[in-house]
Amino acid sequence: MKKKSHRRHTLENSSAVSLISVADKSSQISEQYRTIRTNIQFALSADQQIQTIVVTSSGPSEGKSTTAANLAVVLADSGQKVLLIDADMRKPTVHETFSLLNSNGLSMVLTTKHSVLESIQPSGIENLTILTSGPKPPNPSELLGSARMDRVIEEARGHYDTIIFDMPPIVAVTDAQLMASRADGTILVVRENVTRKESLAKAKELLAMVQARVLGVVYNGIQKTKDQDYYYSNK
Repeated sequence: MKKKSHRRHTLENSSAVSLISVADKSSQISEQYRTIRTNIQFALSADQQIQTIVVTSSGPSEGKSTTAANLAVVLADSGQKVLLIDADMRKPTVHETFSLLNSNGLSMVLTTKHSVLESIQPSGIENLTILTSGPKPPNPSELLGSARMDRVIEEARGHYDTIIFDMPPIVAVTDAQLMASRADGTILVVRENVTRKESLAKAKELLAMVQARVLGVVYNGIQKTKDQDYYYSNK
């Protein structure tokens, strides 16, 4: 599969997130994402496979979309067949990050007879496929909590090794909480000098309420060096 240029991935749209795992695979940040991948793989057990992963944060501007996209890339680099789903139907960014059309996507799959396989798009990166958010619906939470969403997850499970859901912040709306209750694991993203302690405590409470399996916390924004600013902690 022909790869798209990094410039298309990161600079074409102002809302696109940085794909450092594509631009500079030898950077310390890219290595941190590979560390997250390794920790997830070590969390696997014979009786509880981690196939579906929710990525969320307590609030906005904490790096959850950047984490979801770069984690999807490094998982695909390892040979896994990965599907990245933009389930943030309120403020989607994945289509811009990968320079894709967003006329079809998750919202269309949930409201029409479109299947996942009919709606996916190639990312330009080997082993990585994208399901964009689709047109913004008036009722994202209702769609994510529907029986149709359960069928979408099952369809995706039948075709991909790992499915990553980029979700809205969990404290702001119920979307991430709904999906975390269904997913095999959840990653919570926080950012230094942005995440508020009370919001983080609330996020933890909301995840515990639905018995979500929290795989760990991605703590980013640490000012150690110019490219070493991501840290992963197992729960």
